[in-house]
Amino acid sequence: AVLRSPRLARHGLGLRRRRKLPESWADMQEPLLEGMCFTLKYLGMTLVEKPKGEDMAAAAIRRIVATARVGARKFQKVILTVSPRGISLQDADTKEMVENISIYRISYCTTDKLQNKVFAYVAQSQESGALECHAFLSPKKKIAQAVTLTVAQAFQMALDLWEATHAGR
Repeated sequence: AVLRSPRLARHGLGLRRRRKLPESWADMQEPLLEGMCFTLKYLGMTLVEKPKGEDMAAAAIRRIVATARVGARKFQKVILTVSPRGISLQDADTKEMVENISIYRISYCTTDKLQNKVFAYVAQSQESGALECHAFLSPKKKIAQAVTLTVAQAFQMALDLWEATHAGR
């Protein structure tokens, strides 16, 4: 009976090895200054009309996921680093820098309601100036939420740092 019960096998026998995510994000300021890293799979990008909005993001994520499902390719595994400077993307295998997005170019980030393991952000392209929605697949719903909360906290820290530098003038 013990071997057949999945709950007992997972929890009762101590087979869980993963670290829990911290509940209080207010205590995370010091690590965030250095950059918080998340390993995700890059689903793709689509152009959007508006800089923010839940409906716009949901529609963009649906387009990206539909396009990703059609292609029979493996998704690129990336290390997404969030800091008050912005988001940087690094290839997980080659460690090559893929993209570096300033926090001031990001207009919106979200975890999709229907695709709850998908994290997405909207940013203005440095080359063309167009608004792009980039979507990432996380291994768990909680990780996608953690990335979203970390980006929100990075926005707040960037604002606090900006206000501190301009208050002295």
